[in-house]
Amino acid sequence: MPSNPAPSAAAGPLAGTLVVDLSRALAGPHATMMLGDLGARVIKVEAPGHGDDTRGWGPPFVDPADGARESTYFLSCNRNKESICLDLKAEADREVLLSLLDRADVLVENFRTGVLDRLGLGFESLLERNPGLVILSITGFGHDGPEGGRAGYDQIAQGEAGLMSLTGSGPEDPQKVGTPISDLLSGMYGAYGVLAALLERGRTGRGQVVRTSLLAATVGVHAFQSTRWTVAGEVGRAAGNHHASIAPYGLFRCRDGAVQIAVGSEALWARFCAGFALDPALPGFATNPERVARKAETIELVESLFAEWDSLPLLARLAEIGVPAGKVRSIDEVYAWDQVRSQGLLVGVEHPTLGDITLAGPPLRFFSPDGAEVTRTAHTAPPTLDQHGERVRAEAAAGEPDGFEPDGAGS
Repeated sequence: MPSNPAPSAAAGPLAGTLVVDLSRALAGPHATMMLGDLGARVIKVEAPGHGDDTRGWGPPFVDPADGARESTYFLSCNRNKESICLDLKAEADREVLLSLLDRADVLVENFRTGVLDRLGLGFESLLERNPGLVILSITGFGHDGPEGGRAGYDQIAQGEAGLMSLTGSGPEDPQKVGTPISDLLSGMYGAYGVLAALLERGRTGRGQVVRTSLLAATVGVHAFQSTRWTVAGEVGRAAGNHHASIAPYGLFRCRDGAVQIAVGSEALWARFCAGFALDPALPGFATNPERVARKAETIELVESLFAEWDSLPLLARLAEIGVPAGKVRSIDEVYAWDQVRSQGLLVGVEHPTLGDITLAGPPLRFFSPDGAEVTRTAHTAPPTLDQHGERVRAEAAAGEPDGFEPDGAGS
């Protein structure tokens, strides 16, 4: 079983953990990026010649002076990793991989079911070699069942898992979410499963296989829409920018645009009414079930109150009376927002070909018992193809692939 020294807290809670990443595209790479953000050493194994599929996904691409263009899609999901190119059908390269896996804590893969078996890298044999190995396997629709072998792509999974039927301006306007949410969720659930398996390994000394899929992860976030059907027998449908079970809750027009409000309780309804000279006991609107039943009229009522307000003073008024509210920001506005920057959600890294670039940062922060922040702040740029191949091969040959400098030294 792998045995790595205990790291300092500032290096991240997973420092000293070795992750071998055989995944590509987004679900698996997002999971391994999460583990890397937490301090794990992640060695990304890529196909010779072209590497991860996302290296070719664009535009937009960024073209540095040497002409080696970089995909911004790839940059989004591969920080804090090393890259080595290995041909898994070539015996010498398979031996390099096996040397890494013999000492690894975690393996992540998202091949179709059976591919690793055909390559002689089946889970059973890997766990015989390294009983402490935790294997995360992500598929499109599950590893078994009548459609277990189906290929998984995000938008198809969003549709098949019901998410698109809940998203859009109405039932006849199904829309995908603006990010590849099924991929991202399966990566997040996968990383969560890996952490649980590592915790259990600390008690038992043994690894295990963790499985998830785009289908499972998307169904896993149906939330109230699930019990709306399984318990109440009601099929949720897309309802635009307004909540299915709470009113008023959503996007409301004002004089120069729109604002969002969330009146999630009767106490908040009373505050809202007091702030805009509205009778909280107005017949047909006094309780949330009444307002939900008359949603169109509730929206019309609220927008009639907002019609004489511009958005900025309206948001100030809502803050003054204690009603949760906000605006809809564009992506550039989000990254310029002081609050986003204060939470460490932007990180600067030095890329081998692009120089200094800014990436979205990890969403977790860590604090010691005395209140001091110990969040990892030093991050490495997404690697160029095979950037670390020579070093990793040398380590594998020496049987010592754990000699990693967490600040990226030696890259």
